[in-house]
Amino acid sequence: MSKPHDAYASASRMAPKDPREFEATILTRAAGQLQRIRDNWEAETASALYDALTYNRRIWTVFAASAAEKEHPLPREIKQNIANLAIFIFKRTNEIEATREPEPKLLDTLIMINREIAAGLYTRA
Repeated sequence: MSKPHDAYASASRMAPKDPREFEATILTRAAGQLQRIRDNWEAETASALYDALTYNRRIWTVFAASAAEKEHPLPREIKQNIANLAIFIFKRTNEIEATREPEPKLLDTLIMINREIAAGLYTRA
């Protein structure tokens, strides 16, 4: 199993019963990973950055796939917003990965989005 998959599986075992709280927890964990890399940019390895970006992308892949399901109970507008955020996350992640020498500030938006969505999920949980 991959590290991101292991982390997701580990989070699900320790997760609260409320799905919103679980989603908030994994978004917070992803934001934390990205923040640690940003805070220790010079000391971090390229593989640590790649692992954190992959974990974050997988979370957003699950969110986007779930929102795309016709049976999903969220209103159409919210599902579209999730899809739009996921597309942005994917584009930013690709931009970071494609940059020969990425700058730590490129992680700021990913961190902020994860934290803001997690905060919203925690308040509704």
